[in-house]
Amino acid sequence: MDMFCFQCQETAKGTGCTRRGVCGKEADLANIQDLLIYTCKGISVYSSKARQLGIENTKANKFIIDSLFMTITNANFEKTDFINKIREGLALREEVKAQFHNAGGKLPQNLPDCAVWEAEDIADLEKKANSSEVRILATEDEDKRSLRELLTYGIKGMAAYTEHAFNLGYENTKIYEFIQKGLVAATDDTLSIDDLVNLVMECGKFGVEAMSLLDKANTETYGNPEVSRVNIGVRTNPGILISGHDLKDMEELLEQTRDTGVDVYTHGEMLPANYYPAFKKYPHFVGNYGNAWWKQNEEFEKFNGPVLMTTNCIIPPRDSYRERVFTTGTVGYPGMVHIPDRKEGQTKDFSQIIEMAKTCQPPVEIEKGEIVGGFAHHQVITLADKVIDALKSGAIKRFFVMAGCDGRMKSRNYYTEFAQKLPRDTIILTAGCAKYRYNKLDLGEINGIPRVLDAGQCNDSYSLAVIALKLKEVLGLDDINQLPISYNIAWYEQKAVIVLISLLYLGVKNIHLGPTLPGFLSPGVTKVLVEKFNIGGITDVEEDLKMFLG
Repeated sequence: MDMFCFQCQETAKGTGCTRRGVCGKEADLANIQDLLIYTCKGISVYSSKARQLGIENTKANKFIIDSLFMTITNANFEKTDFINKIREGLALREEVKAQFHNAGGKLPQNLPDCAVWEAEDIADLEKKANSSEVRILATEDEDKRSLRELLTYGIKGMAAYTEHAFNLGYENTKIYEFIQKGLVAATDDTLSIDDLVNLVMECGKFGVEAMSLLDKANTETYGNPEVSRVNIGVRTNPGILISGHDLKDMEELLEQTRDTGVDVYTHGEMLPANYYPAFKKYPHFVGNYGNAWWKQNEEFEKFNGPVLMTTNCIIPPRDSYRERVFTTGTVGYPGMVHIPDRKEGQTKDFSQIIEMAKTCQPPVEIEKGEIVGGFAHHQVITLADKVIDALKSGAIKRFFVMAGCDGRMKSRNYYTEFAQKLPRDTIILTAGCAKYRYNKLDLGEINGIPRVLDAGQCNDSYSLAVIALKLKEVLGLDDINQLPISYNIAWYEQKAVIVLISLLYLGVKNIHLGPTLPGFLSPGVTKVLVEKFNIGGITDVEEDLKMFLG
């Protein structure tokens, strides 16, 4: 076994990648990523203790969320980035440790290995990365291992959302505190199954807080998303394609391309940028090009111009367009030009991308028309009376939350077929790139309400929870599970994990997750989730429709 990774939905055989990641990462990269997480755990041991003495190390807070985001599936394939980050982390660990000592803190004798290991050179790092104690499988109890990884993956997703909020100047130190508390808990062999289950639920609580924080950051900075018709065709100018999730990068790119003759298009999870009022003032902001992340190879090739990857998901590129892809933030790929982080008070410098774009041909048109989106909680709540009237009249019988991630597996055609076969008196609530399976279908409207309501990015699943809670209040119900809402959610990576845990924290039951259940859920943990929340998988469309519709 050269590596072990089962953090994403496409993990080999549904159990774990052991030679090379299905995502494309090699074993040495997988192991060095595990070592970075291990390093974050060590820093968290000291920062959690220092916090008890009133010490808040802002460098440690930022380092940990950056590092965790780097390890999310399809975010960073550049091994050197991880080696440099681990070295920085070891120095930071000693800094926090010294702060704790200088404040009079006393450490216990039996500290976990993650808090004390050292390395003098790259050979030491490589040796440690391949050691048994760093591996996920180091936890022998299968159920404890499962819960530790569920907690860790939830924390990784939470870190990603917290990072985006930070980039817009919004923070909540309680989130940092929990992330570090959770990382320390993942090293504690004395914790029981019940302790770990409680920590997972607490993770859901802070997942809601992280998504709420990012929602506040996005809407206070760029306005509340509006119902928008988004062009999916092309114009005759050269273009830049921006993918990922980071709206600060989006804003700075639009500002720097103003009056350059270069158009800007969104791709993948950046589609919802088209819904924000602040971005509509740019006449060179054309619309969306392409689909979900896994179609990059054919779509980036046809786009002709440069592509900016602001976050996951990046996949190993074809040589035909490799030199046109730029990375920034936590993203990295060997041989690609990386746009450095912004210095305090300054913007990122995208001039190299813009100059390349000017020399490129316009994008090849791959489709025409428009898609409709912008149904975040503020917009839907303004339609509340219309929605309630449709519910009371029977025009709308049921809502289906079909949020989450898209992926490469053919089994995901299930979600397209499911959307097509839903009764015409149902509404789909969606967020995340899962929507690309059905957001271009002609599914019609109900009393002027589109049958697919797209709230936005995966973090905008928060909007779907707010909508559900508002409907519960308006309808005078005691329990969120009394609402005519069914949950058929697709997942792929760790941001979907924190969305799931957050829904469980809010008390949502009867969630169905597909196309397969996570490989990191042991039979024992799956049993607990079934008994407590009635969580389940999917089968085939006809059978599932019978089940959902009763």
